[in-house]
Amino acid sequence: MAMLVLGLLLFLGVHSVRVVAPQWRERMRASLGEGPWKGLYSVLALLGFALIVWGYGQARQSPVVLWTPPVASRHLASLLTLVAFVLLAASQVRGNAIQARLQHPMLLGTKLWAFAHLMANGTLADVLLFGGFLAWAVVTYRSARQRGPVEVTVRPGRTVVAVVAGVLAWAAFAFWAHAAWIGVRPFG
Repeated sequence: MAMLVLGLLLFLGVHSVRVVAPQWRERMRASLGEGPWKGLYSVLALLGFALIVWGYGQARQSPVVLWTPPVASRHLASLLTLVAFVLLAASQVRGNAIQARLQHPMLLGTKLWAFAHLMANGTLADVLLFGGFLAWAVVTYRSARQRGPVEVTVRPGRTVVAVVAGVLAWAAFAFWAHAAWIGVRPFG
């Protein structure tokens, strides 16, 4: 469990610098230069992610069960993660109406993904992992909204591309990658 917590602190900590220490972040970017700053950021984020994966895998070997979610929560989680994947895709396809309307679809998708997994899982490791991501996404979303709106020029067809990409990515993950990478089949 210690590796999971360390990974979460490192990964979410790196991703929180803009929220908790924006002046320090700007000084470091200016001091190191844009390339080295992004390199350091990436290395720390990847290390944190690797520790999360390793720590979560270890925690799953001897789970501490806090509650047993009802079976229906898994079905709802599947639906919510479908929407989360569409939001994630919308954050990557520039000029779509979802991005223009919601402003920060990746953070909203992260909140939805984390909430869905909290509903469908009941171990201590799940609460740490998904609860940590949910708390981070809530705080980061609030901070992003306070910085003001992001100007998005909506281009024809981009919203359809975002939705289709999100649905296809969700299907690939739900029907293949989730079992291959995580060892759990969402649909039996």
